Amino acid sequence: MADLLNKSQQLGTEKYPRKSEKWIQYGTAGFRTKAEELTHVLYRMGILAAFRSMQKNAIIGVMITASHNDEPDNGVKLVDPHGEMLEASWEVIATKLANAKNEDLESTMSQILEENGITIGTNAMVYVGRDTRPSSPFLAQAAIDGIKSVQGCVTDFGVVSTPQLHFFVTCQNTNKAYGEPNEEGYFSKISSAFKALRGSNYDNGSYQHSLSLDGANGVGALKMKAFQEYLGNCIEVTIYNSGDGKLNYQCGADHVKVLQKPPQNMPLEVGTRAASLDGDADRLVYFYLDTQGNFKLLDGDKIATLVAGYIKKLIKESGVNLNVGLVQTAYANGSSTEYINNTLGVEVACVPTGVKYLHHRALEFDVGVYFEANGHGTVVFSSAAMETIKNAAADESLPAERNAAAKQLFLLMDVINQTVGDAISDLLLVETVLHAFGWGVAEWDAAYTDLPNRQMKVSVADRNVIQTADAERRCTDPPGLQSEIDSIVAKFNKGRSFVRPSGTEDVVRVYAEADSQANADKLAHEVALKVYELANGVGNVPSLPK
Repeated sequence: MADLLNKSQQLGTEKYPRKSEKWIQYGTAGFRTKAEELTHVLYRMGILAAFRSMQKNAIIGVMITASHNDEPDNGVKLVDPHGEMLEASWEVIATKLANAKNEDLESTMSQILEENGITIGTNAMVYVGRDTRPSSPFLAQAAIDGIKSVQGCVTDFGVVSTPQLHFFVTCQNTNKAYGEPNEEGYFSKISSAFKALRGSNYDNGSYQHSLSLDGANGVGALKMKAFQEYLGNCIEVTIYNSGDGKLNYQCGADHVKVLQKPPQNMPLEVGTRAASLDGDADRLVYFYLDTQGNFKLLDGDKIATLVAGYIKKLIKESGVNLNVGLVQTAYANGSSTEYINNTLGVEVACVPTGVKYLHHRALEFDVGVYFEANGHGTVVFSSAAMETIKNAAADESLPAERNAAAKQLFLLMDVINQTVGDAISDLLLVETVLHAFGWGVAEWDAAYTDLPNRQMKVSVADRNVIQTADAERRCTDPPGLQSEIDSIVAKFNKGRSFVRPSGTEDVVRVYAEADSQANADKLAHEVALKVYELANGVGNVPSLPK
């Protein structure tokens, strides 16, 4: 073992040395920073992924992406055996390994093996995927070299969406019960179920089977083009920002959500249903222009309520005894929470920001729906729920209406990528529900009216100065900040605001909502100024985007 680890350290020191003393932390989205600062991190995460595979005796994934960030950035996240985010205790280990001095790399690896009861040389298999950033191929090679340095085996999938890699890992670790661990398996499973649900009538009521899609100049655009060969004519998708421009630059789901305006290079006519992916295709938002030409956003809250309402309807019609829960974060619009409770009659749970928290809580329901307001989410079914639905769908002795609803539920499970939020899968899920209801985008939007809101971010010297509680809805540090926020909020009708540290960079995120857009903007700006004052703000004083 010592000889193997020594050779691994030598390769890391010679080819992928840590060149800076800058501390880097594994956060909600893994490691994410400037690509030039990540080379040694990727090599070491390759090693760690192999160790994790040895420990779990399962495939582990390594995804090179910085999601919605602009191109100078890149990142890496590890995928655990069931497609979930890396276990929290291993986030600490990842941070420790990434920041070890070059001369301490061998001893740190040895300590990880010893403390986690891992025998070096145990078969290790790691799946590697990357997004379309120019820096991704070199960083992927660093990870591959790290895996191989400790005798791990690698399957390199090249350019894939983040959700695809999660799907592949899950498929292989379930002995292909979840599907075939390749793009053919991914496309075939989802498209077959989607087409079966759609039937031969592509339009229904106000629903028209065409939409415009902003691909964020990323991998989602590439994969949606490939997907269209499987989908045929049952849905017509016109893709904009399909790869000719800079990734996420003035386009993509985050751009549309935060700035609340359409992406560049995408013509938008009144009433046209449009959607936007982010750079690695795990976020989805919809939008349109109303009859007055006003921009209207349908974000993760709107998606969650649409999907939860449809699933609850099918469960009631099929007669199966399953509970449905909807998981939100503090970013969820207050109007959506009221609608879920009072109109849908679905239980709501609130958790801290981060998919790992939403996914974990959603697993506590028979059917758990979760979407962050940014459009990242999915639906998860418990093993018992899947078995119940499968049996009901196969039970021809049931009344025809109940059996038909159960069959729809059964097919719907295959449209959904349960392993992680998947923008392409979620797009087809939304289209399935709109088609079933016979709704155009305006009918969907009319279910409830969002409170106007605004998001801002404040650069600070150290994001860790901000500490929160109550699912990030209250700020506990620095002292006095929460009381100042409370005083500001009290001045605005239907006002609500909270602040939280970014999981990946030294910024504090500010969210505000109020009875009008002008008040939401003013509330957000006042809170941002107070954060800048009390949390050691750096750089430009916060100002509203023009």
